Amino acid sequence: MSTARGFGVSLSPLLRTGSLATWGCYYCTQGQIVLWLPETLAGAWEAGLRPKIWRMIPTTIFLQGDGLLLSKGDKWSRHRRMLTPAFHFDVLKPHVKIFNQSADIMHSAISLGLWGRDHDHHHPGASSRILQAKWRRLCAEGSNYLDMFEHISLMTLDSLQKCIFSHNSNCQEKPSAYISAIMELSSLVVKRYNQPLLYWDALYYLTSQGRHFSRACRLVHDFSNAVIQDQRCILAQQGSEAFLRDKAKSKTIDFIDVLLLAKDEDGKALSDKDIQAEADTFMFGGHDTTASGISWVLYNLAQHQEHQDHCRQEIQELLRGRQPEEIEWDDLSQMPFLTMCIKGSLRLHPPVAMISRCCTKDIQLPDGRIIPKGNICLVSIFGTHYNPAVWPNPEVFDPYRFDISKSQKISPLAFIPFSAGPRNCIGQNFAMSEMKVVLALTLLRFRVLPDKDPVRRKPEIILRAESGLCLKVEPLLGPSSPEAHLSEAPQE
Repeated sequence: MSTARGFGVSLSPLLRTGSLATWGCYYCTQGQIVLWLPETLAGAWEAGLRPKIWRMIPTTIFLQGDGLLLSKGDKWSRHRRMLTPAFHFDVLKPHVKIFNQSADIMHSAISLGLWGRDHDHHHPGASSRILQAKWRRLCAEGSNYLDMFEHISLMTLDSLQKCIFSHNSNCQEKPSAYISAIMELSSLVVKRYNQPLLYWDALYYLTSQGRHFSRACRLVHDFSNAVIQDQRCILAQQGSEAFLRDKAKSKTIDFIDVLLLAKDEDGKALSDKDIQAEADTFMFGGHDTTASGISWVLYNLAQHQEHQDHCRQEIQELLRGRQPEEIEWDDLSQMPFLTMCIKGSLRLHPPVAMISRCCTKDIQLPDGRIIPKGNICLVSIFGTHYNPAVWPNPEVFDPYRFDISKSQKISPLAFIPFSAGPRNCIGQNFAMSEMKVVLALTLLRFRVLPDKDPVRRKPEIILRAESGLCLKVEPLLGPSSPEAHLSEAPQE
């Protein structure tokens, strides 16, 4: 109960009592202080918190590089300023079409059996066992209980690869070595996280897990580096103005393009190593978090059919008379109830249940106590979201908590699914846009119903469900068939 893995679930009764502003725990013999009250967090963010240096950092740097997630000081400030344009609305707008296409593919051609969390990715016959199937065909055959994490994780990876690298691997329809490596790395990081003895690199890389990790990292890094080199060559040949003009004309500017063109106040560009680190961080950190968010929204709507029907009616009215039925950029602000449901689900099931930070200076708590500089703090997002003083009946899924007339009265630090302060998630608008598109199209085409077996939360680095998150999927009659949309796409 005192381990980091226990926070958010086994400690939830303690969090909900509201009797403690902070408390201490030990993880791997290291003392840590848990923060969760909004008034306590306010002082902590103002005092300055930086990412905690923990034992798995060397491996995480090997995987992601020293990107925004792990860098600090002047380097972090410089990179944050240079990366911000990559998430400007003008850059995000064309991504909405990609989100539509990826959702269409997920609904129409689902790769089953390869990407399961417990599947052995190293088995030589894994690729041959891919089954191409449609959700509607699966339902007709009686296979209408689907693991949301399995399918949605693959879909978010498909979108990210297109948005970051402008690369279409067709990974939802056929095997992709790069996507397989990303999936494998996600699984290996979780396994290592749950085995503290393997935090020491000297021991870890002697194990079969460590060797598989090194091999998958090399594959991921080789891919991103090759894309960067290709784009840099094109940029050198065309020049910045012509390069940007062509990209704007074709509306295909991606994450790598923005970073290649970025310059700081002194006119200095990012190095290839820096660009690779940021791209790998976005790819690795962005797919599972968004997939978790989407999956849990569908779970909550399956449990509450009245809210699901309300969302569906809102989407149908928005798209009435429109062919093909796809979500456009301007539609994202026209789905208020779906947005309320997303926020309600993110409160109950934040993809990241807690974050670890190190105090850069003394922090004074509201009761006068001091957290000395250098101490490790765990910001319990789960605990913050289940604070009964802010959220009465915190276990209840109630989208109306986020009605704009009510939410204005709630402290912004009482709802922090994307963290808070200067180091909040830079990609939160990207994630919310993708969630809205995928959920809208899914609810337009399918009714989701709960599984007969109860679902238990599984707190890891990303919040999952034990034994997967299976929901019953029933196709809806109407013109929203994803097959129709795919048949309209130009054939290559």
